Amino acid sequence: MSDSIKHECGIALIRLLKPLSYYKEKYGSAYYGINKMYLMMEKQHNRGQDGAGFASIKLNTQPGERYISRIRSIQSQPIQDIFSQINNRINKVLANNPGIKDDIPAQKNHVPYLGEILLGHVRYGTFGKNSVESVHPFLRQNNWMHRNLILAGNFNMTNVKELFRNLVDLGQHPKEYTDTITIMEKIGHFLDDSVDKIYKDLKKEGYSKSECSPLIAERLNVAKILRKASKNWDGGYAMAGLLGHGDSFVLRDPSGIRPSYYYKDDEVVVVASERPVIQTVFNVSIEKVHELPPGHAIITKNSGQVDIKRIIKPLERRACSFERIYFSRGSDAEIYQERKHLGKLIIPKVLESIGHDIENSVFSFIPNTAETSFFGMIETLEDYLNEKKTRAILEGKRSISAARVREILSVRPRIEKIAVKDVKLRTFITEDSSREDLVAHVYDITYGVIKPEDNLVIIDDSIVRGTTLKKSILKMLARLNPKKIVVVSSAPQIRYPDCYGIDMANLESLVAFRAALELLKENNMAELIDEVYQKCKDQTDLADSEVKNFVKEIYDPFTADQISAKIAELLSDIDINVPVEIIFQTITNLHIACPKNSGDWYFTGNYPTVGGNRVVNQAFINFYEGKKERPY
Repeated sequence: MSDSIKHECGIALIRLLKPLSYYKEKYGSAYYGINKMYLMMEKQHNRGQDGAGFASIKLNTQPGERYISRIRSIQSQPIQDIFSQINNRINKVLANNPGIKDDIPAQKNHVPYLGEILLGHVRYGTFGKNSVESVHPFLRQNNWMHRNLILAGNFNMTNVKELFRNLVDLGQHPKEYTDTITIMEKIGHFLDDSVDKIYKDLKKEGYSKSECSPLIAERLNVAKILRKASKNWDGGYAMAGLLGHGDSFVLRDPSGIRPSYYYKDDEVVVVASERPVIQTVFNVSIEKVHELPPGHAIITKNSGQVDIKRIIKPLERRACSFERIYFSRGSDAEIYQERKHLGKLIIPKVLESIGHDIENSVFSFIPNTAETSFFGMIETLEDYLNEKKTRAILEGKRSISAARVREILSVRPRIEKIAVKDVKLRTFITEDSSREDLVAHVYDITYGVIKPEDNLVIIDDSIVRGTTLKKSILKMLARLNPKKIVVVSSAPQIRYPDCYGIDMANLESLVAFRAALELLKENNMAELIDEVYQKCKDQTDLADSEVKNFVKEIYDPFTADQISAKIAELLSDIDINVPVEIIFQTITNLHIACPKNSGDWYFTGNYPTVGGNRVVNQAFINFYEGKKERPY
């Protein structure tokens, strides 16, 4: 993706089902779990580079022994930073206690972070300041082991105000107004309530206070707690939690918006945001890694018992298609094929744009996530050319010469690496006004491969704001002086904000929205902007289930091709003297390529939860009133 947008987060959970000495004997290290967690987090660093966090719990400790460890970082390489600190702490303890070198139970007692349950998180911030206090995992502490809660997730809630108000109505005083704290306190409330009820029941049964603790751990119903806590949640989420006594869970939203995968054998239970991470780190086949069903939780008791429980009634599956287009690592077997298919399906529009003149066209891609779609595009071009060659040879029959056959067979797509991303340069300043000069130099181009009669076709996986295209890429491509520049987006036009984990909250930042506004003004239809604003305002006091997405009316008067043409005009700087055309994927083709992941709300405005319509309307109100605020 040429535009720099922040998105998502990544979670990783490891539950060791054997004693630490087992891993020492079989794998040569009692730190097997820590090592695997480091790899899982590194393999998901694409999901978050603003911060990283790690937490662990030791099972079956004695009173007075520390059993919870946590570390977080917002350094420039946060994953390496936290594991460097962990390694230093471990080495220091071992150096100061040489007698425990081969004593694994003693190491467990003395060495921090060495536990049977491990939780990792990588973060891209979409709310609040990027301070270490905003980095997961979050910790809710209590002197009762069962009431300790560690939480990390990949999520955004659309109804934080409502959930926050519910906590206040319960008599709580939340320390922060964020969805993470709100969710943690909601779970914590029902956890406390459940522990209280079990404790009272045990006392009635004649157990002493000290005898109650292990029985509370045994009787605690995590699924029931999650059902109560999540009753009014509206959003997309994959939520991971650890309880102090050793229960753990990962819960997925009922629409399956955010991804979650798990693997289990007799040694470990592993959960992650991406499937190939588990495959690679634990060397297991794709068939052994399962997708956590929407609305379900994988729950591991401190005893090691593992269950998949339905927590919320699953809704229509609306898994995020942007995961397939861009966010997730392309090494997933299904995602790789889907990205290639997106490239294949766009070819008819590309051929139409270049007048089927393949011989005088150069094809390339914008690194790095568009590369797989590029492969699919080229494969389809080759199939198209092979059909043409076959027809030409058959039409010539016996009269065709060997030279003519060679001439026919020599035609092939001209593939060049035109855009080159300078990995040493980073647009580390986030304010748009400060980033522009840096953006202009993030990409470089390859000179000497384009002729004046050539079309230059370059594919990107998606176009969000168009900033980098306008400020950098198109200007550089125009220096090559092609006959025409064709920018291909393997994704459809992004028209609406996301509210489930992607940093696309403001409508005015979306180039498709800006193009629609320009078209309204040019066609003397600007009054529609006022009308939509009023309709959005009129819904402010309605229940979420009654709210409609009126922002769709901004786009309704125009075809997708008209909006694409206006986007090309907006992104073509006055200094560019080369015609520019922008081609977007169709919604129909998106669903053909990604049949299992139908979440398309950023393209269509069809939000999977009732809170989505309120968010998009509020985003429009914010735009109209000039407020630079998050709409949820």
